[in-house]
Amino acid sequence: MENEEIRNEEITFENRIPLEDLKSSVESLKAQLSKIIIGQEKFIELLIVGLLADGHVLIEGVPGVAKTITAKLFAKTLRTDFSRIQFTPDLMPSDVLGTSVLNAKTSDFEFKPGPIFSNIVLIDEINRAPAKTQAALFEVMEERQITIDGKQHRMQPPFMVIATQNPIEQEGTYALPEAQLDRFLFKINVDYPQMDEELMILQTHHERQGAAPQTKIEAVLDPEKLQALRSQIQSIRIEQKLLKYIAEIVSKTRNHPHLYLGASPRASIAIMNASKAVAAVEGRDFVIPEDIKKVLEPVLGHRIILSPEREMEGSTTASVIEMITHSVEIPR
Repeated sequence: MENEEIRNEEITFENRIPLEDLKSSVESLKAQLSKIIIGQEKFIELLIVGLLADGHVLIEGVPGVAKTITAKLFAKTLRTDFSRIQFTPDLMPSDVLGTSVLNAKTSDFEFKPGPIFSNIVLIDEINRAPAKTQAALFEVMEERQITIDGKQHRMQPPFMVIATQNPIEQEGTYALPEAQLDRFLFKINVDYPQMDEELMILQTHHERQGAAPQTKIEAVLDPEKLQALRSQIQSIRIEQKLLKYIAEIVSKTRNHPHLYLGASPRASIAIMNASKAVAAVEGRDFVIPEDIKKVLEPVLGHRIILSPEREMEGSTTASVIEMITHSVEIPR
């Protein structure tokens, strides 16, 4: 009995950062999305972690698994501007960023912002646009600004790109360059629902009786509160030994025999920021190894490339990441 009391005392801790408001906001976001989205808990949690960590998210899945509708409903839970861009092979960079037009009254050129000038930007089928249009996103995703005619135009925070792509259909698509993939915090793979989840999807769809899903969702988070929550996450503690743990894992991707391309230092920073957000969502003001493990696959999966031999053998990036994780000693 005494030993049990000692163990209970050992696992109790008091946060130096008040995280009750953050946890309440996350629960509210999940509650709103669960009105429409059945299952996909991991998908939704990673979307929320991406938002809190100030990162962009790439969603991959076959058609019909609620990639786009989840992203749209997620944006509706925020009191922010939202825009959707359908990427097509004939889409030009100016169609995304905007362009300078001549004002006949003043005889001066004025910049007309494109749809990228929003807070939450949904890019549907990002791999359908050619390389020139995809390259237009490089600056805005990394630096939150664009440069047109030598002038810089900054995005208003928060700014988050949520992109979707279909892994099956290859006709009329262009593979995303590695430099662009590296700018996404997460790549989330969305699978088919389980049998019981699909039954619930049918039931909720029937009960809505044709009502648009967006009408069931309420906004629960505004930009000011989101910025306050992000500031809290930056203050989450992460010990030096955990930073070394991250560095060792990422370093091993660069000289692993199964990999043709390893992860960049941007990946290390992404793992650190995402694990801080995971810790905060769990109600802790410090990172533990499990937080890091939880984000390894969505952070590294799209940043590493298998060697041709391993790809032909049917290996996956997930299996290599798991292999590397097992080879690095977990700090205690």
